[in-house]
Amino acid sequence: MTKTKEKIKKTPKAKKQQKAIGSTQSLSSYVKAICDVMRRSNCASALQYVPELTWILFLRILDAQEQKEREEAEALGNSYTPALVSPFRWQDWAAPYSDKPDHPKTSDGKPQGWKRQELFAKGDKKLFDFINNELLPHLHGLDIDKTTEQPNPHATPKQRIIGRIMTAVERVRVDSETNLRDILDKVHQLHTDNVDDTHFFTLSQVYEDLLLKMGEKNSDGGQFFTPREVIRAMVLTVNPEAGKTIFDPCCGTGGFLAVAYEFLNQKFGKQISSTDIDTLKHDTFFGKEKENLVFPIALANLVLHGIDQPNIWHGNTLTNRATYGALFENAPSTFDYIFTNPPFGGKEGKDAQKRYAFETSSTQVLFMQDIIAQLSKDGTCAIVLDEGLLFRTNESSFVETKRKLVDECNVWAIISMPGGVFSTAGAGVKTNLVFFTKGKKTEKIWYYDLTQVKVGKKTPMTLAHFGYDKDGNIINDSKLPATLTSEWLEDENVKDEPFPTYAKMLATKGESRYSWTVDFAARRAEAWEKMQPFKERVAELREENIPLKEQLKVFKKDKKDKEEIEALVEKISAIEKEIKEQEAIIADIDAKVFDLKAVNPNAVVKVDTRTTIEVIENIETQSKIVKDAMSKLKMLLNQTVKTETT
Repeated sequence: MTKTKEKIKKTPKAKKQQKAIGSTQSLSSYVKAICDVMRRSNCASALQYVPELTWILFLRILDAQEQKEREEAEALGNSYTPALVSPFRWQDWAAPYSDKPDHPKTSDGKPQGWKRQELFAKGDKKLFDFINNELLPHLHGLDIDKTTEQPNPHATPKQRIIGRIMTAVERVRVDSETNLRDILDKVHQLHTDNVDDTHFFTLSQVYEDLLLKMGEKNSDGGQFFTPREVIRAMVLTVNPEAGKTIFDPCCGTGGFLAVAYEFLNQKFGKQISSTDIDTLKHDTFFGKEKENLVFPIALANLVLHGIDQPNIWHGNTLTNRATYGALFENAPSTFDYIFTNPPFGGKEGKDAQKRYAFETSSTQVLFMQDIIAQLSKDGTCAIVLDEGLLFRTNESSFVETKRKLVDECNVWAIISMPGGVFSTAGAGVKTNLVFFTKGKKTEKIWYYDLTQVKVGKKTPMTLAHFGYDKDGNIINDSKLPATLTSEWLEDENVKDEPFPTYAKMLATKGESRYSWTVDFAARRAEAWEKMQPFKERVAELREENIPLKEQLKVFKKDKKDKEEIEALVEKISAIEKEIKEQEAIIADIDAKVFDLKAVNPNAVVKVDTRTTIEVIENIETQSKIVKDAMSKLKMLLNQTVKTETT
């Protein structure tokens, strides 16, 4: 009797939640409420509740997608084979149940939630038993054959993706069936039919907010989450074409691939055929990810964004050791576009280093070599790089990797980013956005300086800081952030001129207070000229040393006087020492060519021209203002006390 009452009590609650969620804030608040339930249910941190919510949310959206696909197939008179069958569909075991006639039905005519109700009637823990002992093993088996422990040869691409997403889920983390049912009820409402998506990205955007929270809780959160607005600016800069391949060799949660898909879908979605749409969803996006925790989340994230078949390889890109490579079987050997953010400060062992021409433990340097190799001729890369890689010239692997870059690719733009861009993701390192196209040497590099923008955890980087509106269009000065224009408008010489945002300057790659061009070919030629006298001196010294070494051999053979031999050895050693000194100067001149750090030659330096007396007078004035304010505050406090006393 008790269970029946609980069932009847729950039904109106479920009905009440059918109210549409109509704004980004209300949707985020709704998801936060789900996370709050998880936090009190053995999933205290984002690193625990995000993976748990991932698989639950994924199965919810998958069920909705399959129902829609079935309806579309039936409308055309076609048969439809779902990836999941009863009772393992969301509509069977997770959806709220009601015995009312108007309650939604499953595709085979049963009331939605029938399996959940059946388990509830059997008693406590039965839902847990079903999920842990039946549902999860079934989902794992979609990808891996349980008898052979090998990839299931009969699995469809979608089933493989489902299996991979679920592979990290060994059991339910939530510790109470009451809380689990509450979570399932809330997640059931997160459906595109119930969420007004007119003015905002729906579930995919909310999911990215969750991923950001996961990054904030990790000391190396930058590897989990690159700010969405930064990614959008990178994609807008490259402006990728449809029908080309897009790759991220360290894709994390899939942010770059998801944003690139949104860009292409928005730009070409209404113009391309159904065949081209299939190509976009199935054969365009490729990635690699090492972390066991992150790989299934990347798959779920991309599916939630609309990429039906994410071609993600699970393993270490730099060692080329695969944990699971079945989803990557159709990947090409090179790619037309690469968008990526290699981990900052990572270290790799000898097994990775030996695979590359210029050995180093620095992860970013190895990734740069890997990217150059995997980029197609005329292919373009947009990459986030830390400042150290650009300016370091004291290690040969850094110098030689950059030499390879500028010799094989045209580095056509570098954006110097503010220091706090990645502070929201747990990384405070100074970064740059670097753009290059493979196939031609670098002749000139155009730079844009965005370091004047002040960003941090509470004031993140936005697309407007780059000069774009939310739709990716160049915005006019009246809508630019005040943090960009205030300094510009204060300058009497330029206040009547349009502000030179990155978006405006990119088309012409022109010169402004914040942009400039480095003639890299001229820099190399100048360095070559500087090195010539030292190279000539080295050649002279080597020539001078040849007869001396021959003479030393004769002296030793004829057993000449020890003092004569020692004097000759000393002379040869002195020459060799000078050769090394000259070669060190040559190497230093050469290495400095490859310092690609953005140093703005047009920056306006504000100099305080006040005299010492003027500074002291200003301090006295400010002190008087503070003293007067404190006196007024005391008077107000005294009046308040007197009033309360009377």
